[in-house]
Amino acid sequence: ARVLEIAKRLSLQAARGEAVEEEGCERHREPLKVFCKDDEAFICVVCRESRAHRSHTMLTMQDAVQEYKGQIQARLQALKEDRDKLLGFRDVEMRRNW
Repeated sequence: ARVLEIAKRLSLQAARGEAVEEEGCERHREPLKVFCKDDEAFICVVCRESRAHRSHTMLTMQDAVQEYKGQIQARLQALKEDRDKLLGFRDVEMRRNW
């Protein structure tokens, strides 16, 4: 039933001329619902139960997004502060050269 559902959706998208999006696990064709922190990748529920990921730390998709969003924002803030310092140094050097 799942295969038929996907096939119908893909045919409708192709008929409309829309780009066909690949979604889900390449191996199992299941939706990606879990984030493996050890491999830093989204995986399906079937992959989560496999030997390759069984002992890994997992997060829900929403938790992973929030965690990485916080990390990105913190790093972005640090980069902005570094940029401001460098621009200040550049201004001082430009004035000194004049």
